[in-house]
Amino acid sequence: MSQEITLARPYARAAFGLARDAGALAVWSDALAFAARVAVDPQAQPLLGHPGLAREDAVALLAPEGAQEGFRDFLALLARNSRLALLPEIAGLYEDLRADAEQVVRATVTSATELPVAELDAIRTALARRFGREVQLEVAVDDALIGGAVISAGDVVIDGSLRGKLARLQSALSQ
Repeated sequence: MSQEITLARPYARAAFGLARDAGALAVWSDALAFAARVAVDPQAQPLLGHPGLAREDAVALLAPEGAQEGFRDFLALLARNSRLALLPEIAGLYEDLRADAEQVVRATVTSATELPVAELDAIRTALARRFGREVQLEVAVDDALIGGAVISAGDVVIDGSLRGKLARLQSALSQ
């Protein structure tokens, strides 16, 4: 996986530069997300990896309808360099670059049950104060947490779940 990230990084930077110069960060974000979904589709993967697939056909398959010419050229470059399989990693790295440029922190709140909107707003406000940036929350539910929540934002992980507390207690007792 780390090799894919290493290979994808320069392409993600190039895509970000092209999108920034065109003033189309959100458009490229959507287009890359679409292309990445198609690239990981089990029915599309054998086709994309086939040596007989023409570059134009790969671009037509991966580009969303109405995609900008610059995005189509980017996909053609990936096809020419046999890097279409890196689209999911490129899309993820692109989103990181975009969030950094827009001064946004993307955070995930995973809780045992669905949290009320007021609690999510309080978490968003606390994270914005901590990071000094706007916070975009993604919400997930994992009943294995038993109770509480786990918040991850970049390299920061705050484990306030009951499962995490029990694991820490077990670890302390076994020492």
